[in-house]
Amino acid sequence: MSEVQMKELVALCKHRGFIFQSSDIYGGFKAVYDYGPLGVALKNNISQLWWKAMTQIHENIVGLDSAILMHPKIWEASGHVGAFNDPLVDCKHCKARFRADELTASEQTNWKEMICPKCGTKGSLTEPRQFNLMFKTHIGPVQSDSNIAYLRPETAQGIYVNYLLVQNAMRLKLPFGIAQVGKAFRNEIVARNFVFRTREFEQMEMQYFVKPDTDDKSLNDWKDERLSFYSQLGIDKSNLRFKKHGADELAHYAKEAWDIEYNFPFGWSEVEGIHNRTDFDLKQHQEFSGKKMEYFDTENNERYLPFIVETSAGLNRMMLAVLSDAYWHDNENNRIVMKLDPKIAPVMAVVCPLVKKDGLPEIGRTVMDILKPEFKVVYDQQGSIGKRYYRQDEAGTPFGITIDHQSKEDQSVTLRHRDTQLQERINIDQLITAIKNKLENFS
Repeated sequence: MSEVQMKELVALCKHRGFIFQSSDIYGGFKAVYDYGPLGVALKNNISQLWWKAMTQIHENIVGLDSAILMHPKIWEASGHVGAFNDPLVDCKHCKARFRADELTASEQTNWKEMICPKCGTKGSLTEPRQFNLMFKTHIGPVQSDSNIAYLRPETAQGIYVNYLLVQNAMRLKLPFGIAQVGKAFRNEIVARNFVFRTREFEQMEMQYFVKPDTDDKSLNDWKDERLSFYSQLGIDKSNLRFKKHGADELAHYAKEAWDIEYNFPFGWSEVEGIHNRTDFDLKQHQEFSGKKMEYFDTENNERYLPFIVETSAGLNRMMLAVLSDAYWHDNENNRIVMKLDPKIAPVMAVVCPLVKKDGLPEIGRTVMDILKPEFKVVYDQQGSIGKRYYRQDEAGTPFGITIDHQSKEDQSVTLRHRDTQLQERINIDQLITAIKNKLENFS
């Protein structure tokens, strides 16, 4: 388990510009967050790495960006309108709300005897009632039942209703996949643990369409591939594990389901799911739309509904796992370090003139101009050199570059390694090559 405590991580994220509470000046907005300069860079880097792993490495996986607002019939077909519910209980005394299934595992609970977890009042909890998690809105100027729409609670349905259009346009043959990164919205009863569970979030999903009877092998293949992806993020494999859904845990559409769990500061929890959804979703959309959803197999001259193997990861959760894993309290040197893998670090290097005079800032700007086409770099000349390094250590910046008086004499700089703090002299004209070489063996 990571050594970081959630309160420490939240404080660092705010202080260094990773994540802010949304609407902070108004007292905040529950379970909604804004991503600051470092946070949006980190999130984009993770997303791009995932996108590359899906659509660049695999010739048979293509991308899609479906709309957030879709026809309401889609959500009827998917079951979200009728069954996307959580059991809600209220405390009549303190007005707090809870998910009933998180208070007790038994459906036979005598709620009149239950004690409110917040205020401690006995018998104040209401009987559970079903609460639909979708955000409802209306299209057009008049609100009526005829123009209801929903903010999508997942991105997968946009892939399903477009799968034949994508297949025909790209001339794809089974097996093939469609990948998507996008926003989703769920009106969670209880949202907690920072960005782990929020009401607005991003999903990275890939729906893999396969011939029936090949789904089991495909599921196992994707389990292995998706677990190995986390090493690219620099996450310690000892903090990852698989959890299989039991028969009583399976979603109604699933034949088999596995979670990749990470050992967060608050315990083991899901970051990604790999599911065998069979042909359930395509059958539903075929029935509700009246449109044929079958794939035509030209080799065997037959039509059938493909099975779907889904990989679905929460980008926000994945980022939280990365941050938790990277957090390191270097007690020996009394510093906090975010040991982010350079592949996803928001900033690659900080350029620091030792003093604000003697021509050193000018050399620093020259170094910036040299590096900017290759790497994301920042310039910092405020405070002592030690404080500047430590600020960037907390931001996860892998390298520090110091311009000193020797730089004026021989056009060399000091290159500092974030984790080890080791330093070496590098000629300015060799700086790009030196950084690239170190990235290949970064540890």
